[in-house]
Amino acid sequence: MEHTVRMPDTPWLRDACSLVDAFRSGERNPVDEVEAVLGAIEGSELNAFSFVEADGARARAAAADVSAPFGGVPMGVKELDHVEGWPCTEASLVFKDRIADHDSTMVARLREGGANLVGLTTASEFGGLNVSITKLNGITNNAWQQGRTAGGSSGGSAAAVAGGVVPIATGGDGGGSIRIPAGFNGLFGMKGTAGRIPRGPSMLVGPLTVVIGCLARSVRDVARWYDVCNGFDRRDPYSLPKVDGWERGLGSHELAGKKAVIDPTLGGAIVRPEVAALVQEQAEALCKDAGIDLVDVEIDVPGLGTEWAIANLSTLLVDLGDRYPDCKDDLTMEIAFGMEFATQLMNLQTAATVEANRRKANEAMADVFDQVDFVLCATNPDTAYPADVTLNTLVGEIRVGPENNGALTIPANIAGNPACSIPAGTVDGLPVGLQVIGRHHEDALLLDLARLVEHERPWPLVAPAAPR
Repeated sequence: MEHTVRMPDTPWLRDACSLVDAFRSGERNPVDEVEAVLGAIEGSELNAFSFVEADGARARAAAADVSAPFGGVPMGVKELDHVEGWPCTEASLVFKDRIADHDSTMVARLREGGANLVGLTTASEFGGLNVSITKLNGITNNAWQQGRTAGGSSGGSAAAVAGGVVPIATGGDGGGSIRIPAGFNGLFGMKGTAGRIPRGPSMLVGPLTVVIGCLARSVRDVARWYDVCNGFDRRDPYSLPKVDGWERGLGSHELAGKKAVIDPTLGGAIVRPEVAALVQEQAEALCKDAGIDLVDVEIDVPGLGTEWAIANLSTLLVDLGDRYPDCKDDLTMEIAFGMEFATQLMNLQTAATVEANRRKANEAMADVFDQVDFVLCATNPDTAYPADVTLNTLVGEIRVGPENNGALTIPANIAGNPACSIPAGTVDGLPVGLQVIGRHHEDALLLDLARLVEHERPWPLVAPAAPR
């Protein structure tokens, strides 16, 4: 009797690597899988997708080569990434009608790796805030609780993956934009050493903080992503040489005897006590499992100041070109205010202050990593706050919002260190992330630490609210 594969009721709810295995074994097939994903996108209340290419996704599924690393895997693409022929909006009304004329390097490599790109996931406008609300797309909801933020700027990717819509999606992290939504949605999020995955073509060099990657359910998914996407590209002159064997090498690195410092506040961020206690507990358990020695090291990363935020807006002005200031009514209030503020205050003295602050931050991080291999802290100061919050707001005794989040994540961007957010459990039913920051080029050690947590204290691969 001929064996038939039953059409799945929901998209695959395990990780992307196991979906490839299911395709290869015949347990699932790419055509039925993409139909399940398209149905889930249409029926979802997360508002995680801003564009879907249904016919193209179906055609690619029919022609999928499941021998490829991501062969046939339906994948979301953060709307700040470029996909030829797709909208290229930067999540802004200013560019609502613009179409991309090329693939980004990472997108091209994902295609070569067999990925079936199904659509664009929502982001914050120009990636400027770690929130999940824009004028163009409205509010994207947290996968664990409707009405809570998905974080940002890769909020749509995180919500879609944690919400059981697609098994993996692209992300970018210029100040926490992979780790913050990963923490809020209970996912594994990795910011590699600066330059690990090239950002070209047509990249803006400044502000030398942005790293790209993915939002994933498992550590091996991130390792396979690295295998497919890492490696030098001349259109990103700061990208790193290719390193092979990320997935093959998982679990093979010596961790015992390494040194770590645990400080849930990373030297002074305001962290909710319940979150800090959970992070401390989980960090201690991880270090015990790995045989890592805990040491007392003072962490004193200087505040980056308003000047740094202002300087980052210079790259936005490059994008806006002569549309600004006439387009300011199309911008979100926060971006419009930032642009106006920066236009008035940016000068040679501001630029000098930015560089001085950056030098201090680099030296402070280097001082810490002269003494330890890892820093363990919170990813976010609290669980996901209300989704309509775009400015810091007092909730109980904790100020929640984009600025407070960045205090924990931005230092690793400034200095270029690899850092990841590992699911650490929940507080009041919402996910908490344990952030681990490592030494430059030692990304593989962070993957092995996360893999250890994944083995010893497995996290749910999708949110409890995800359709099953």
